Amino acid sequence: MTVEDTIPGWDAGRVKVLLRGSTYRRGVFLLLGGVLLLPYALLAAAFAQSWTAPGAPRGTIVALVVFTAAVGLVPPFLHGTRALEITAARWLLGVDLPDPVPAAEGRETRLRAALWFVLHLAIGGAVVLGALISVPLALVALLQPFGGVGDAMRGQRLGPFDEHDTLGLTAVGLLVTGALGYAVAGLGALATTMAPVLLGPSPTARIAALEAQAARLAERNRLARELHDSVGHALTVTTLQAAAARQRLAEDPAFVERALVAVEEVGRHALQDLDAVLAVLRDDTTVSTTPSRSLRDLPRLIAEAGVAVDLHADGVLAEVPPHVSREGYRIVQESLTNAMRHAGRVPVTVRLSTVDGALEVLVRNPLAGRPGSPGRGLHGMAERVTLLGGRLDAGPASDGWTVSARLPFGDAR
Repeated sequence: MTVEDTIPGWDAGRVKVLLRGSTYRRGVFLLLGGVLLLPYALLAAAFAQSWTAPGAPRGTIVALVVFTAAVGLVPPFLHGTRALEITAARWLLGVDLPDPVPAAEGRETRLRAALWFVLHLAIGGAVVLGALISVPLALVALLQPFGGVGDAMRGQRLGPFDEHDTLGLTAVGLLVTGALGYAVAGLGALATTMAPVLLGPSPTARIAALEAQAARLAERNRLARELHDSVGHALTVTTLQAAAARQRLAEDPAFVERALVAVEEVGRHALQDLDAVLAVLRDDTTVSTTPSRSLRDLPRLIAEAGVAVDLHADGVLAEVPPHVSREGYRIVQESLTNAMRHAGRVPVTVRLSTVDGALEVLVRNPLAGRPGSPGRGLHGMAERVTLLGGRLDAGPASDGWTVSARLPFGDAR
């Protein structure tokens, strides 16, 4: 049988709240507000005393009050004040608040931070005042039955109790102590609830943060596609060229030499792409991250592949913008990689043309056996085309496997 079963109306949770460490940390946070309020209170008391003094220069006092009030209104609106309040709320209230971003702090953010600062000082001052009144009162009431306060209660009354009502004074001491504890717990919980509202980022800042996060994710996806296409192509070409060189090592040394040169070149270019991607991840400005792959590099790509590629480039490819040229190159590269990976050393047809302000890419290759399951390469090509507002069709056809992409640019986008 527990205490809850023996005492009607007993709620253990109400007692536990006074024993939690979070309650006392929140109490410290509230007391900090009272400490920050102290200079304001001392100045107000000094001005009040000066105002009531005989022969006081009222005009000078009014001017000093106006000047002091103007100076005192500055701290609530400072960025440093908001940053300190956020730090205190994290450590003492246990509220997860993002780091302040001065560039994203508009008038709304400063007003909410100023309101929080004023409320912190007001509630903290109330807690300090309550503690200064209730703690001595509780100690006197609790120690009076044991004679520990001397004549402090002689002739005094606490409500219906006088110095001889030992049991009543003890009850008053316990009630005052408990009331102060519950008041601190309640105000601390309220502060914990309001901190994200008044100290958190404004809706404009949240939207800016979401846009920045979306941009980072998009950049990460782009880098992942670049790595997948470049490194995946290099590994595929290296594997096929090495296998072919091993088979013809004894009978055709010239072919083996050409295969090794292709392996060397494709590895070197893959390392260049890898360095560019890593430079972006490290924010390294000493390495050029300008896309170096375009449709002009297709002859080199085809030469390194080691398979028969029939390339047709119709129209004026020079008019294709650099970002579209880069994506077109990567689509051809990934199509060649998939052809070599799933069909082996089969002939591939690549047709490029610019029609109605769009780059059209068509890649065909025969199928050797059953086509493999769609992998990351096709998903990467689809993402590239989608970002440009184009269209991608990839799948088996009567004459083999076909990849057809339309990448609009200019007015066609």
